[in-house]
Amino acid sequence: MIIFLYGPDSFRSRQKLKRIIEKYKAKHKSGLNFLKFDLSETGLDDLREAIKSRPMFAEKKLIVIENLFCLSPENQREVIEYFKGEKLEKEQEVVLVVYEKNAPDKRSQAFKFLTAKGALSQEFGSLEGTQLENWIKREVEARGGNINRQAIQELAVCLGGDLWQASNEIDKLVAFKNGGEMGGEIKKEDVTLLIKAKISANIFQTIDALAQRNKKNALRLLYQHFKEGENAIYLLTMFAYQFRNLLIVKDLVEKGVPYPEL
Repeated sequence: MIIFLYGPDSFRSRQKLKRIIEKYKAKHKSGLNFLKFDLSETGLDDLREAIKSRPMFAEKKLIVIENLFCLSPENQREVIEYFKGEKLEKEQEVVLVVYEKNAPDKRSQAFKFLTAKGALSQEFGSLEGTQLENWIKREVEARGGNINRQAIQELAVCLGGDLWQASNEIDKLVAFKNGGEMGGEIKKEDVTLLIKAKISANIFQTIDALAQRNKKNALRLLYQHFKEGENAIYLLTMFAYQFRNLLIVKDLVEKGVPYPEL
């Protein structure tokens, strides 16, 4: 069996991977047949050996591999052809979880195989709008807190789709309200008091949105910069400065300058 977890929202995909591992360990308590491989560091021969070796204590084998899409297209094809040859997608005694924390190339042979009809795959796209707000509400309630609509919206604007930071800030807000004498629900004023907008501290996110011609996200980020009181001329200067640096790096790469010297 092959399970493919992928997408830019690494927070939710990591949670899914963690649940799979915990469920496996609860059933197969020896832990001796659980293996992890980072293909950016591990040779393919080691992975083959782990797959072909007989499991101990007649348990199912759980193998997690990461960074398959960091390999060259040739090596990716080699891995996929091996999976096909061993018929791992139909194998019941070996559960192979392919975990990719980024958005892989959907044109690649590896992606097409892992997401083919009947394959067990799940994409974790970045949450936006109502989906993000619903996620915030669920997470606050799961941690024993309460939050009103205005606070949810403010938190979503401040943190965007970065669920790692959002999770940390939710912990902070819940602890603040539950630990104080007043208690009660989290309000917009609490978010303003405790949480510094990530966007204001990181102009690179705005530059990425502009470079990708993502108008919706770029406008949202620009609005947040202005809301935080940042000057339009300052922002324009910073955009020009960072784009100039990117062009310089691009030129050096094309000239063959080694990455350590960039």
